Amino acid sequence: MTRKYFGTDGIRGRANGVITPDLALKVGQATGIAFHRGEHRHRVVIGKDTRLSGYMIEYAMVAGFTSVGMDVMLLGPMPTPAVAMLTRSMRADLGVMISASHNPYEDNGIKLFGPDGHKLNDEVEAEISALLDSDLSPRLSTSPMLGRAKRIESAHARYIEFAKRTLPRNMSLEGLRIVVDCANGAAYKVAPEALWELGAEVIAIGVEPDGLNINKDVGSTHPSALIQKVRELRADVGIALDGDADRVLIVDEQGQVVDGDQLMAVIARSWQEDGRLSQPGIVATVMSNLGLERYLGGLGLSLARTSVGDRYVLEHMRAHGFNVGGEQSGHIILSDYGTTGDGLVAALQLLAVVKRQDKPVSEVCHCFEPLPQILKNVRYKQGHPLKEKPVVSAIEAATQLLGAGGRLVIRPSGTEPVIRVMAEGDDADLVMRAVDDVVEAVTKAAA
Repeated sequence: MTRKYFGTDGIRGRANGVITPDLALKVGQATGIAFHRGEHRHRVVIGKDTRLSGYMIEYAMVAGFTSVGMDVMLLGPMPTPAVAMLTRSMRADLGVMISASHNPYEDNGIKLFGPDGHKLNDEVEAEISALLDSDLSPRLSTSPMLGRAKRIESAHARYIEFAKRTLPRNMSLEGLRIVVDCANGAAYKVAPEALWELGAEVIAIGVEPDGLNINKDVGSTHPSALIQKVRELRADVGIALDGDADRVLIVDEQGQVVDGDQLMAVIARSWQEDGRLSQPGIVATVMSNLGLERYLGGLGLSLARTSVGDRYVLEHMRAHGFNVGGEQSGHIILSDYGTTGDGLVAALQLLAVVKRQDKPVSEVCHCFEPLPQILKNVRYKQGHPLKEKPVVSAIEAATQLLGAGGRLVIRPSGTEPVIRVMAEGDDADLVMRAVDDVVEAVTKAAA
């Protein structure tokens, strides 16, 4: 398929540079036409994060959708998982999230969901791409068939109630002091409200979006502000979301960061004990630590690995019947509840374990000791450095150096001209040598 428009997570780029009003309008038209299936009145829900450019893109997409006869329901700032959930709940034909996730405010993006709340597959994206490159004017609606747009005032309350219902009815978070960092992003209203309604004492930071400060020194990509606040207030736990709240990192009461691997370990163990795992294992990517794999093996659980990207994790989960998966970066997918990563719901699952065990977060979340893992990036201008003979030889030598107890992962970035070199194993010195040897070979080839 063509990747002219779509990347690994929708369409993304510099706002008003790549993501222009013209493109947004055309995406609305092309997607509306692609999802015009049947004679019923078609509907699309649109959510966004808090970027200044969200207004521009939102209204352009409204114009696009209504021009091809789709009614539009505007949710305002809402987490990505809320848009996916509400697409299903409101029986819409299509869902749209306007967000560039953890990127700075200058970027923006368009994520698309089908009527089942799942991100679109490659074939549908190819169909939309072909429509974008065609003349759509003959397929615009007649005047009486134009769509209407309205704002859905109850969207926040609907998502909060959905999130709360992922916990047992009698579960209360009373007695927990929680600092939640919403990254000045999409969850700045719903996350603190949901935690407060569940009985927690809530201190919220990153909840003053101004259109320009999303992810700026806050959120899951910059946890230092949360660490400082947790220590300052002697909180029981910190929760860091990213700009569109589909990923989460946890900070324990000592101010230590808990990544997605430890979080998946906690949930997998808890769900195994409760008989809730649909398969005896979970799904993660090639970047997840070998310590997680060994820990799960000790519980009799498998770890299936996929390429980097939550869409690949979800594809494997759906194909093989798993209901827990995620990424080290904090995308946690619990398919019993949602169709994409949900930072708030994943955090609630952890808090339920903390309440049930009545132990500090540092004890609950330290399931395994991560193996030494080193990741380095090599930037290149052109060509295919990984195909050069010296690089191939260096990779073979590094693999032998690490032996059966280690892992070497070499992968080109999907979004920039960078090759990522990652290795892990029991011996930190060997891991460093393996990475440095490969990086040196790739650097020479790239030059």
